[in-house]
Parts: sequence; structure tokens; C-alpha cells
Amino acid sequence: MLKPSNKQIDNLTNRQLNAEATIVVFRKYADGSIIALFPADAATVEGYHCMSYVHVGQHGAADYNLVVNQSKPATPAEYAALETELKLIGYNLEIRKKVQYKIHRQRIDSVRAQQ
Repeated sequence: MLKPSNKQIDNLTNRQLNAEATIVVFRKYADGSIIALFPADAATVEGYHCMSYVHVGQHGAADYNLVVNQSKPATPAEYAALETELKLIGYNLEIRKKVQYKIHRQRIDSVRAQQ
């Protein structure tokens, strides 16, 4: 798993402190593990990978499309513990089942604008 930079984590922390809603998509792998994808938040300098969060390992980079292809949507009961953990560390979550392409495009464009 790719590791996000401190600047990218700081951007998330600033959003949390400002109580701005963070778009999240919860997915479940075949082994039962749950991953939270933050499709609007870039995890790498080129912006192609989004931020993610899991119980073990916590923040990391994820290929949104790969995760979606290798998992299924998590139910509210399945992601409840991870949702609680995210809220405890300060997230204001906007939970979605999926996101439109424009969210991914905005993520990439915002990274390019900062370079």
C-alpha cells in the first residue's frame, strides 16, 4: 500500500478541524475486512490514488477502481465500527455508495493545480 505524504494527511486534518464533510465510500473485501475510500482526497502527488482508511494500517493510498472491482458495498452494520473510528478521530462523513467520475477528475485536477 502506498503511503500518503504528511502534507496530504495535514490537508485531511484541516478538513476535519473545519468540520467540512468528507465523502466516503465503504467497501467490504471477500475476507470480511472493511475499507473506507475517500475519493475526493488525493493520496499521491499525481492524484490518481485516493486516500483510504482501514482499522489496521489506518490512512493509505488506494486505487478506487481496483478496490471497487475487488470488493462489494459494505452495509451500514458492516461498516459501523469503522465509521465510529473515523468519527472519533474527527471526520464529518458524507457516506455514499458510489461517486461520479467528476469527483475523481476534480481530485486529479486539484493536485495538478498545486504543482
